[in-house]
Amino acid sequence: MIEAKEQLQAALEEALAELAPGVALNAVLESPRQASHGDLAITAAMGLARSQKKNPRELAQALITALQAKPAVQRWVSALEIAGPGFINLRLRDSARQQVVSAIRAAGDFFGLKGANGQKVLVEFVSANPTGPLHTGHTRQACLGDAICRLLETQGWSVSREFYYNDAGVQIATLANSVQARLKGFKPGEPGWPESAYNGDYIADVASDFAAKATVHADDREYTASGDADDLDSIRQFAVAYLRHEQDLDLKALGVQFDLYYLESSLYSSGRVDDTVKRLMAAGKTYEEGGALWLRSTDYGDDKDRVMRKSDGSYTYFVPDVAYHLAKFERGYSKAINIQGGDHHGTIARVRAGIQAAAAGVPEGYPDYVLHKMVTVMRGGEEVKISKRAGSYVTLRDLVEWTGRDAVRFFMLSRKADTEFVFDIDLALKANDENPVFYVQYAHARICSVLSRYVEDHQGDLASLHGADLSLLTEPTEFALMNKLSAYPEMLTAAAAGLAPHDVAFYLRDLAAQYHSYYGAVRFLDGAAEPMRARMALLQATAQVLRNALAVLGVSAPVKM
Repeated sequence: MIEAKEQLQAALEEALAELAPGVALNAVLESPRQASHGDLAITAAMGLARSQKKNPRELAQALITALQAKPAVQRWVSALEIAGPGFINLRLRDSARQQVVSAIRAAGDFFGLKGANGQKVLVEFVSANPTGPLHTGHTRQACLGDAICRLLETQGWSVSREFYYNDAGVQIATLANSVQARLKGFKPGEPGWPESAYNGDYIADVASDFAAKATVHADDREYTASGDADDLDSIRQFAVAYLRHEQDLDLKALGVQFDLYYLESSLYSSGRVDDTVKRLMAAGKTYEEGGALWLRSTDYGDDKDRVMRKSDGSYTYFVPDVAYHLAKFERGYSKAINIQGGDHHGTIARVRAGIQAAAAGVPEGYPDYVLHKMVTVMRGGEEVKISKRAGSYVTLRDLVEWTGRDAVRFFMLSRKADTEFVFDIDLALKANDENPVFYVQYAHARICSVLSRYVEDHQGDLASLHGADLSLLTEPTEFALMNKLSAYPEMLTAAAAGLAPHDVAFYLRDLAAQYHSYYGAVRFLDGAAEPMRARMALLQATAQVLRNALAVLGVSAPVKM
């Protein structure tokens, strides 16, 4: 249906240009509200009637006459019908649906993908401070960020993945003090243990390796410990490198990689924060009150003005955020997307206000945000809250070790980002159709099994299926499956535009359901040779789209289960 729809779209534009030269119209092919009305619908006659001051049904008939003269309409359409006040419903020939099988098999891994659009985008996600292992919120964010990057890549964007973190703030000082306390023999709960210290077992691991003068390698740094328990600066640098390495391992377990790392400390050392404040002051967007420096953020839609520099001379946390996003724009990223927890909602208005107030030519609404809600982990009907390794929360690696990478990624992407999510460990381990990732992966494995049997039992040649007679695919379940396959490219485009990878998960479940229904209705490996070859071609196409869509989510497509 993809080729047919493209050609019919062009035919519609030509026909409207003939009927109303120079009139701008929204010439689109839509999906009818009810399947019984046809395969595609045209509403342009009603819009044209207003500008031409004619009866819409009369114009609809004229448009039908013009369309019927087009080769694409003659090739793909079996009927054109006027309905209601001037709708035109199109009923497609069987061949319009069947051709998607050939299109998929020809494009393979590239089916649904668009060519490079010449634009680049920076996607920032996870951005965890190096103070401990990644938790379930980071896990959801990592899955969302990586899938959004993959989605944008399907639409031709050049995508850069960036990890931003604070390597020098109060939390880092707390981390260093926690490790130092361990080095000096103190343990959580004992006298002398700092009240604000981190209590997880990982602190003891950091201290042990520091005492051994170990060298740690992270994606963005390397450091060798001094081994001196009184050398707090060395402890701090080693702990940051150690935990960055641990976070790298967490992300590797999930199959997530980054192109760029950005340090909050560099915003200060490079002078970007001070320069940003000076720029805002020079633009007349600040004022002093109560010994503090304020940003006139209400000028840009914020609910109140915000303190930039406190009376003690220190900057509030949103100021480096403004400097950071100005740096993103200056690095050439006219589009930037931040994936963050829902607790960051309050910072959006003030960060955008600071960016606009700086008068740097940054477009309004920069950057885009995707905010996600947190995750509740359940096992045996009870909430799981504690991880010995982290001390107070379930970690990313806990989830991967308990259920596997594929389950974690699919489950985390199976709901809209802004909805609460319960990760059910028991469900993720089920090998039945209650488990959505199993249900989808089993569809792919089941197809691979049928294709293997076709080769073994019928001496079939999968390479020769390109010559299969697709006109033999006429069963209702075959048309339903081909319709769902045809919807894949448009679904990808819409999901990318909406930064909505859950749409891909929904599509996969629907496609798997269509296949399982087909499997139950038709005996693939019985009957005449030519219908069998056509069905094998349809199965190959279905497996290809399952693989392609799973890849967008970063989930594997097993051939056996």
